[in-house]
Amino acid sequence: MGSYYMLSALSRGERKPALMAGPYAPLRTYPSQQGFASRLLLLLTLLPLTLATFAFLLQWRGGLNDPTSRWPGDNRNFPGTSPLSTTSLSSSSSSSSSSGDCHNKLDFPYYHDWGFKFASDAHPKICITTSTSAGLDQILPWIFYHKVIGVTSFFLFVEGKAASSNVSAVLESLPGVKVVYRTKELEEKQAKSRIWNETWLSSFFYKPCNYELFVKQSLNMEMAVVMARDAGMDWIIHLDTDELIHPAGAKEYSLRQLLLDVPDNVDMVIFPNYESAIEREDIKEPFSEVSMFKKNYDHLTKETYFGMYKEATRGNPNYFLTYGNGKSAARVQDHLRPNGAHRWHNYMKTPNELKLDEAAVLHYTYTKFSDLTSRRDRCGCKPTKEDVKRCFMLDFDRAAFIIASTATEEEMLRWYREHIVWTDKTLNMKLLRKGILTRVYAPMVIVQGLGDSGVFTNAIASSHSYSKGQFLSSIGHPRSSGSSETPKSTASGTLISELHNQESKAAASRKLLFKLPNVTSIAAMPPMSPPALDDDDHLPMIM
Repeated sequence: MGSYYMLSALSRGERKPALMAGPYAPLRTYPSQQGFASRLLLLLTLLPLTLATFAFLLQWRGGLNDPTSRWPGDNRNFPGTSPLSTTSLSSSSSSSSSSGDCHNKLDFPYYHDWGFKFASDAHPKICITTSTSAGLDQILPWIFYHKVIGVTSFFLFVEGKAASSNVSAVLESLPGVKVVYRTKELEEKQAKSRIWNETWLSSFFYKPCNYELFVKQSLNMEMAVVMARDAGMDWIIHLDTDELIHPAGAKEYSLRQLLLDVPDNVDMVIFPNYESAIEREDIKEPFSEVSMFKKNYDHLTKETYFGMYKEATRGNPNYFLTYGNGKSAARVQDHLRPNGAHRWHNYMKTPNELKLDEAAVLHYTYTKFSDLTSRRDRCGCKPTKEDVKRCFMLDFDRAAFIIASTATEEEMLRWYREHIVWTDKTLNMKLLRKGILTRVYAPMVIVQGLGDSGVFTNAIASSHSYSKGQFLSSIGHPRSSGSSETPKSTASGTLISELHNQESKAAASRKLLFKLPNVTSIAAMPPMSPPALDDDDHLPMIM
């Protein structure tokens, strides 16, 4: 029967199936099965090649280089932004990509090929004032960074290294920078300042070190108000040269844009400060090497701040090493006065304040190991717990002074690592995830770009050919004498006379001031630590 069916199949032209020779004999495949297998193999081969080609075309976009190959080369860039080169940095927000990507998400509208050529009608006009004894390695990056974000004028009250001939010659050559030396004439005039006849700063008088600096800063800020008014400035900010404004929240990376969006009825804008959290003890150039910061209490939820307080403090006296009450910008207007180094006030009214939700002052404090000894060398206090209270307002500064005055260099380095350097990567990652720590790359990349483009070296080189007349005219001030060179002893003469004129104009309103005791008697705001844990109810002790 089986032979019959086989013969029938052969007679119909059907092929005889192969007989199995055992359990491992290969199966016989038909042509239709072979074709399907070939097509499937071809498809599996072409599919990844096609996907790879498509991905390559998406990333190409006209010849962009791989970001990893640019870092840390000359064309540094933010993640998701265009390279920071002299050709791309001059682009403004209007040049953003039409394809909807993040190619020009952050723009720096005041680069102009590192020329910083501001339009004459630029608005608002912003000035920064400072009192400094730092060197060019710190002051030049500080000035040019703030030029990048839209600051036009700088009023520098210098002494120490900053007042030396080599440093001051460079500073005086910079367009938009006014240098005021601490001469005997200046000190005599400030000794007769209106501030000394009032009570709001009196608790800081006749004390050494940080208290003396605080009074000096306030007196210099008073003079800077006159300078800002006469130069046509709209806003004035007081910053130290270890602080950088971070204009987060603006439509472009611009302090000018940030302040332009402030409502007209606001007199003062408060920038909460973030504090540097260094990850190495061998930092040389903080502005270009530090990217991790501890957020301010004002930019955290209460639950996060107090819930992570002990871990974030790491055994130090407070959440921040130094101050935590931020800095401020004030509209330049009549009767404006300083209220200590951190705030401004007005002789005639209580200013309307606005605290920013995203923008901050980045404070690079104790970023170098040498900062321990520099603070020690500036103050003549005894290294005892009682005597340091005369010199320093904050607990950590007191502890650091005692260590620097009594310990060996090896002991100081060990203390520095334990209390200042963030070496625990596990803790760092935890606090970064919780939002206590944050990464801020913008200043680092800007300062690195400035250095790589030769801005600092060019400023030093060009200072020898820059005339005093050009310098004075660059910020709109008349020259103080007819000679081509103004001696340092008379460099502040114009400012002193301007301050005298301001006092004369203010004399007419003194009677009205006596009718406003709540305005004039408000005590100056000192540097204050952030809120601390209260063991009873976990509420902030300092608001």
